[in-house]
Amino acid sequence: MSNNDASAPAPSSGRGFGRVLVAIYGIFALAATARSVFQITTKFSEAPLAYLLSALAASIYVVATIALARGDRTSRRVATGAILIELIGVLTIGTASLVWPDAFGVATVWTGFGSGYGFVPLVLPVVGLWWLRHTRSH
Repeated sequence: MSNNDASAPAPSSGRGFGRVLVAIYGIFALAATARSVFQITTKFSEAPLAYLLSALAASIYVVATIALARGDRTSRRVATGAILIELIGVLTIGTASLVWPDAFGVATVWTGFGSGYGFVPLVLPVVGLWWLRHTRSH
């Protein structure tokens, strides 16, 4: 079957390059979850907005990781929604952190468009959405 065959099933979002994407999302999910749990439980009063945003980012990374790994039709929709929310979050928090740098108290994974993480948080949702589109059924 060719990729242009309308009856051909879509490649799973968790296979091939998708495995690399799932691994990267998994690393971010684990790191962001651990970081946000530590921050919220030990120093929440220092920067509540930043720490809650870190927890939000962590939950989005967890959902995206699981949904991309599963790769079925429903999971692909969930992954698309989570990754769109992630992209909106990165763009919104990235912009807000430049316009109002004192509002957050401390950096989040999305502050400065993910500059503290080599801009991976900005690039990752773009790549994730591209991959979901690339592997969708026609």
